[in-house]
Amino acid sequence: MTAQPLDRSIDRRAFLARAAALATASAVGTTVALPSMAGASSPLSANRTGMKALDHPDAYVKPRPEAIADPSELTIAEAAWLIRADKLTPEQLVEAYLARITAYDDRYQAFNLVLADAAIAAARDARRRPRHGALHGIPLAIKDNFYTEGVLTTANSFLFKDFRPPYDATAVARLRAGGAIVLGKTQMGPLATTRATTPAGVITTVNAWAPTNRNTDPGGSSTGTATAVAGRMATSGIGTQTGGSITSPSNAQNLTGLKPTMGRISAAGIIPLSYTRDHPGPLARDAKDAAIMLTAMAGEDPADPRSQGLPDVPDLIAAATPVRRGRRVRLRWDTRIGVLPGFANGTSATALARQAYLAQLAAIPGVTLVDVSLPEGWNELTGTTFNNIRLPERSEPFMPYLRTDLRGFGVAVTSWLQGALLGGNEFITGQRAKLLLMERVLDGLFEHCDVVVQTGPLPFDILGLPEIAFPIGATAAGMPIGTILGGLPYAEDRLLSVVAAYQAVTDWHLRRPADPPAVAGTHRAAIADAPRLTAEQVAELTQ
Repeated sequence: MTAQPLDRSIDRRAFLARAAALATASAVGTTVALPSMAGASSPLSANRTGMKALDHPDAYVKPRPEAIADPSELTIAEAAWLIRADKLTPEQLVEAYLARITAYDDRYQAFNLVLADAAIAAARDARRRPRHGALHGIPLAIKDNFYTEGVLTTANSFLFKDFRPPYDATAVARLRAGGAIVLGKTQMGPLATTRATTPAGVITTVNAWAPTNRNTDPGGSSTGTATAVAGRMATSGIGTQTGGSITSPSNAQNLTGLKPTMGRISAAGIIPLSYTRDHPGPLARDAKDAAIMLTAMAGEDPADPRSQGLPDVPDLIAAATPVRRGRRVRLRWDTRIGVLPGFANGTSATALARQAYLAQLAAIPGVTLVDVSLPEGWNELTGTTFNNIRLPERSEPFMPYLRTDLRGFGVAVTSWLQGALLGGNEFITGQRAKLLLMERVLDGLFEHCDVVVQTGPLPFDILGLPEIAFPIGATAAGMPIGTILGGLPYAEDRLLSVVAAYQAVTDWHLRRPADPPAVAGTHRAAIADAPRLTAEQVAELTQ
């Protein structure tokens, strides 16, 4: 058993003080110094550790027999194992995904820009360079609000339709430094406000599990990334969350999405939505892949004060590796899982899935399920009124545009105007309410548990606390059912450990949607020509 999880050493009052300072910074500017947490790293040291940690022995997983014949089915950890074993090249992996994009993305509309030539060139370069970690040669999908050097970055908005950033966002730069390859930029809600549509509100990206029904919610605003990963057009991807934009599409499309603690991943180089609530994070196929992605991206960044003064990044890849005693899986750390009132009540498909989920959790050694109560004033403090305090933060950076041409905001213009018209007193009152809610969550809710089940992203994205979304079942029609776990500040390691154990005893995360119907003949040819392992390689790897 490894050292205690990071949340055991966090001073909750210090985190509360840091949140108060962050609220001040959002009002008066980013020059306000944020209090450091105990065990804070020196500048960039955590990320250097992260780059080295990508070569963690637990980051390489021998592929499942049913996956190795088709490179697009592999997880990051499985693909990394094959690449390290010289059984798969980055070029083969990239070509497999480009073939699926050619065949299916006219249906999915997950990408708004595919960088085919650049990805193939990067894959060839990766083959020549020494391997230095699990992301070496891994193709990723990038939400289109992340800066990508010299590449169109629109945030799916009229305002940025011609914007080509001069540098990569810090998160993208760190993924590239880890050896990852950018396949393309993905569709998103306009300025990250809704599911993916055109700026005028016309639906674009569909749910990969119901590609012929545009009314089936794919989750937003990181819609395109989720559909790209679920539709096997990228190994993994990144998105942002301000109000459920990682957890929602992950739950809707059978993925494992991790929204980290505020500041754990730098938001520098991301077109903003809310200074105190913007969280970059991975949308992956399982807990191990999410841990690999977070390991690469996490760490202090001089360009983002929110990332500075935080505790060192723990060994996330080890945390996401199931612990076994003989043939039985147990939790890495004994964990009390709080269950909210009414979480699994009823006879709907969702309720039945939640009941089965809790039973499967309870059967894992190290898990203790505990009933918890909602803090006083929960409904008022998490309701629409206080949730709308984010709107002035959204509007403030865009005031020059709001004063000149409202048409640039497209279908979302009403909420941007609402933010511009809210008074300073409302913003201040809302920030005070948020701190009161945080105090009650940290000192009340978490007095009785280490992590807590959730029915939605609130209030953890309001408070900057970490949460992880993952699949737990399916409806009668085969659509994914997901859930969310929330944790204490910087508890990504504990959250990953719980989900990794659950995924070791279930197979929901391994299920993939069927390919879209009625694919044109030329597109079928693209799939037929996609690289696959030979029968001899399959036989060798399954021995």
